[in-house]
Amino acid sequence: MQLPNWWQACALYLAAARLRAVIAPVMTTIRRRELERLLSRVGASVFVTVDRWDGFDHADLARSVVPDLPGPCRLVVLGQVESDLEIDFGESFEATPWEQRHPVALDDAVEDPDAVFIVLFTSGTSGEPKGVLGTQNTWYAGCLGVIEAESINETDASFTPNSTMYSLGLGFSVCIPLITGARAILLDSWSGAAGLAVLEQARVAVMMAGARYYDELVAAAAERPTPLPSLRVIAATGTKIPGRLVKSVIAAFGIGLRAEWGMTECGCAAMTRADDPIDWALQSDGRPFPGYEFDIRSDTPVTPEQPGRLFVRGPAVCLATARGKDDQLTVISEDDDGWYDTGDLATRDGHGGIRLMGRVADRIGKGFMIPVADVEDQLMRHPAVADVAVVGYLDEHDFELACAVITVRGETTPTLDELRAYLAEQGMTEWYLPTRLERLDELPKTSTGKIRKEALRSWLNADLEHPS
Repeated sequence: MQLPNWWQACALYLAAARLRAVIAPVMTTIRRRELERLLSRVGASVFVTVDRWDGFDHADLARSVVPDLPGPCRLVVLGQVESDLEIDFGESFEATPWEQRHPVALDDAVEDPDAVFIVLFTSGTSGEPKGVLGTQNTWYAGCLGVIEAESINETDASFTPNSTMYSLGLGFSVCIPLITGARAILLDSWSGAAGLAVLEQARVAVMMAGARYYDELVAAAAERPTPLPSLRVIAATGTKIPGRLVKSVIAAFGIGLRAEWGMTECGCAAMTRADDPIDWALQSDGRPFPGYEFDIRSDTPVTPEQPGRLFVRGPAVCLATARGKDDQLTVISEDDDGWYDTGDLATRDGHGGIRLMGRVADRIGKGFMIPVADVEDQLMRHPAVADVAVVGYLDEHDFELACAVITVRGETTPTLDELRAYLAEQGMTEWYLPTRLERLDELPKTSTGKIRKEALRSWLNADLEHPS
């Protein structure tokens, strides 16, 4: 299915689970090339989409894709249908409850909470998107830690602006409300002002979102200061939460911005807590929730300068992953005693938690590595830098050095020397400092907002005109 943040998406998740159908959500930002690939990979027999959304005709795209799929696929359209070959979602599913038209079929439906119920595709920052196979039980376990840590219950409202077609939206708009009885708050078109209105009017207790949403939320609160007495948890997820954002959220809302670490492959695994210092997200990405085991592996002592590779194990880890054009299946429990290699680099925060230092694929240098996440975080605090990615490039001796690729605030672009001097003033080690600077109007990103560093690396090292 490919739907906006509408109630029908939540209903379809539950209906698919009840019938033991496997559901594969697709972001509304996906277009023809990727859509055809994803539908082919899962062998979709039914595709549910919206007619038009955000200025794009999704149904028309689906009409051009479905006939080219290797197997038969029924097209269901939420909105305007154009032929007898299409199923009208409103007429078939909303106007008359399915159970009334098929009174016997559900009598034979037996749910298996350990069977695959969902295939979520990761954003593909380093190549072909990876399919993540989850069960009802892995998703239950992946939500339970944050539920218990924050005492989420039926009196609360849970809100995320992230898409219900992706893991964070599924967790906070479907699974957590279903498990706890909390209200799910859906917002289909994001802006800082709209988000602030939702927090106020729906009396939201718990908000979780990607870090990029909070800049706009803070700006809206500055224009219209709004008391939010019900809001007790505001958390950001992602591998790079800018330090300035932690401080601005405290100033705007009077509560700390929690740092959460999780993955599509393992749910919400770690978070800073209420008993941590209010600005602890400056130092940590959280302690693991009960049921999770973390292992930071390295051949050398783990330090911020030499982080280790983060592995995770527990009941929330997905059943399997499917990689590559041939969808090579890896069953997690059959390899390395159930430990999953997250691909993240981390060090210990000194208080039982972790501090993310970047992705393994983002490592720059030989021997001692440049702590990419730290350099990026510090550059994000520069008043002229709007967004940044620190990426490796090869010099004339094939030695890997760091390039800062930035977008800017306003009209003035800082020079490389200015940024190096700024980092040095913050006490940053000299060999961490970028030796090259590039400016773009916009950094290439995936449909979920992650910077596509592989595109930037190819651009820098192949001397292309623009990353793509």
